[in-house]
Amino acid sequence: MILLFDSRNTEFKRPFGCVPLGAELCITVYVQPKNSEAFLLFRRDGEEEKWIPMNRMGSKKEYGIFTAAVSGLSAGLSFYRFCLRSGGKETIFGKGAFNEPEQNGQNAWQVLCYDPSSHAPQPFCGAVYYQIFPDRFYQEGTCDLSEKLTPYWIHENKSDVPQYQPDEHGEIKNNDFFGGNLRGIQAKLDDLDELGVRVLYLTPIFMAYSNHRYDTADYLRVDPMLGTEDDFRALCCKAHEKGMKIILDGVFSHTGDNSVYFDRYGHFGNGAVSNPVSPYRSWYRFTNYPNDYECWWGIRTLPCVEELNPSYLEYMITGRDSVIRHWLRLGADGYRLDVADELPDEFLELLRNAVKEEKEDAVIIGEVWEDASNKISYGKRRKYFYGAELDGVMNYVFRGAIIDFVTGVISAQQWMEQVMQLVENYPAEALSCSLNLLSTHDTGRILTVLAGTDGNQMSRDERARAKLDEKQYELGVKRLFAAVFLLFTLPGSPCIYYGDEIGMQGYEDPFNRRFYEWDSGDKSIHEIFKRMAKVKNTSRALQVGEMEPCFVTEGFVSFYRKYKGESLLCAVNCSCRPVTLPVSCAGVLEGMRYLKNDKKITLLPFGSGVFQTG
Repeated sequence: MILLFDSRNTEFKRPFGCVPLGAELCITVYVQPKNSEAFLLFRRDGEEEKWIPMNRMGSKKEYGIFTAAVSGLSAGLSFYRFCLRSGGKETIFGKGAFNEPEQNGQNAWQVLCYDPSSHAPQPFCGAVYYQIFPDRFYQEGTCDLSEKLTPYWIHENKSDVPQYQPDEHGEIKNNDFFGGNLRGIQAKLDDLDELGVRVLYLTPIFMAYSNHRYDTADYLRVDPMLGTEDDFRALCCKAHEKGMKIILDGVFSHTGDNSVYFDRYGHFGNGAVSNPVSPYRSWYRFTNYPNDYECWWGIRTLPCVEELNPSYLEYMITGRDSVIRHWLRLGADGYRLDVADELPDEFLELLRNAVKEEKEDAVIIGEVWEDASNKISYGKRRKYFYGAELDGVMNYVFRGAIIDFVTGVISAQQWMEQVMQLVENYPAEALSCSLNLLSTHDTGRILTVLAGTDGNQMSRDERARAKLDEKQYELGVKRLFAAVFLLFTLPGSPCIYYGDEIGMQGYEDPFNRRFYEWDSGDKSIHEIFKRMAKVKNTSRALQVGEMEPCFVTEGFVSFYRKYKGESLLCAVNCSCRPVTLPVSCAGVLEGMRYLKNDKKITLLPFGSGVFQTG
């Protein structure tokens, strides 16, 4: 028996990808023998599989054509396979490699039904982001540190390696600072505007003990090392004048132990530990008060909160002057949610309601490392895209695919399959609003990663001092140009991690968090980021257009981005030989290492280009 089906071809499945509420899902298959019986095996998430007879619609050559329609889908996930019966035999077809039907396959195709009224804010769809680790970006003037949590120390030399060695007690306290501040970010807005940045994503700015500030001490205060509330308001105003937006990092699954709320050391006087009748005591999960409590990943300095505690919800979200509303009123344009997997669906729904009520076009981005459309965390299917929760996520899936492709770990066909699976699984707006990235504060810097050096073979001291040699650097830059091209041409919002655009290097935290190298940097790398940002900012096809695979061969991928009358061909060659595309080219938006005439385009090794084809 033979069954032909391609979920990404509208001849076989309509609509493409996700299904809006109220729309009908139509599935068509071609089968041999022609006189077979065909069944659609359809299962809504959490329910039993149902056998739906498919209607015979005629034939085409040696194939019988069968169709089934499914209507009345509710928001959520569904899965489907097929069964053919002929001559007393029954064969199940599931989803196999490269999206092709597989006999006796247990894997199913996925379809997500979503509410199209939950729009992602258009200014963020396909926008160029820039992630800043505030302490390590730029310092303008000095700040009043009289209320900075102690102990701390400030590096005299901005080129120092961040502290990575444990103290005499074996602890790494992350209490070394470089002095970057909010006024410093404001001072560099012209540079970021010239680069093409439209959205600034700031890692936490709330008062905290550590330099990374994921251990919040007071959600309603700017950390003294960064400045004041007035500094934040001024930064937002200046950014908005330049057409930029600012989103904040919201850390809501845990606080710091040295905080107004937990107060393990009695610094504030009314926390859950320092005061047995504290209004914050019910926020935390004590197993043996006050010494034993649930903490994030077992880190004692990060006590977990009970996110659905009524008092916590009112303080953070539902109150008229909640934390969420406070920063939006000061000028923030949305939130990136730290460890979104650990925030209950009910919490996310309430947060979204408050954010959109306060500022309708604000954005909510979740930190999710896997495919967010079908993510299961803590034994529960997450409803990020069909439960009115997130506008988009941090797209680590694309990051992994890009790195693996340009370094030769996966083939071009495998890369296209990984990318198209996500294109198919995400609602179009959610995909356009998700952050495509190459580096973050949680990963090694992309230039170091692409240079092919194995940090696992080095000691921590060696990684702290490591610099790429000339050969490694040349390889890293060559691969980086290809990676940046894909970062900006794939569906989604490209996010530049501060310093990547000048070729900063570094392995894992904290070596990826050095102070910005303002007096050095590779101008050729900066130019590539700038040119690609310009193309992204001027093309609606690249910002929100459909993606359609074109030609794929060893080390080479090409695909179309289409929006209304605009059709662009994006191609990158990571092989060691020239590759020619028999496609006419009406114009070139951006490219390097390519040859063209009216009838064909040739990309040289590690060449790339965005070509107008219609």
